[in-house]
Amino acid sequence: MLQTETKKRVRLSKSQRKARGPAKVVETPCHVRVATREDLIDILALAKMVHNEIGFFDLNEIKVAEAIWPQLMQNNGIIGVIGKKGSLEGAIILRISSYWYSDRQFLEEICVFVHPDYRSAKDSRIQKLIGFSKKVALDLDLPLTISILSNNTTNAKIETYRRNFGEPVGAFFLWNAKTDS
Repeated sequence: MLQTETKKRVRLSKSQRKARGPAKVVETPCHVRVATREDLIDILALAKMVHNEIGFFDLNEIKVAEAIWPQLMQNNGIIGVIGKKGSLEGAIILRISSYWYSDRQFLEEICVFVHPDYRSAKDSRIQKLIGFSKKVALDLDLPLTISILSNNTTNAKIETYRRNFGEPVGAFFLWNAKTDS
């Protein structure tokens, strides 16, 4: 069973809370649409944000573009995005894959990301992206694997996935590197 570390809550002082101002909550509804090649630049912008939060190797934007192009063309995968061209709020990249020991295919989540400005939106972007991944898996009649490789707010991410997918299976370990370095 996966053990989770205790969550440390940071409480801002009264002056810090006052200086920060009221919390901005996005109230606009959202829906997930299938990405097209016109979304490539915007998806790459999100990829840079993902890398800044959890990357542990140097970012190669050409390699990222080459890796997601088949999914943009719906060739062995699909990308779901939230938002219009020029202002994406989130994305999920899914590809059809197989393990080294089997020909049996499954749907593999490569990356799911919600822009920081939309993480506390009333119409939860992450829930919409999770729902999209489940629908694609059901439509294709494939098992779905979705994972977390992060040192940031890991417990919250685990709980979100637990509510949507059930208990975790396995664990990731990273030695000699950190995801936010």
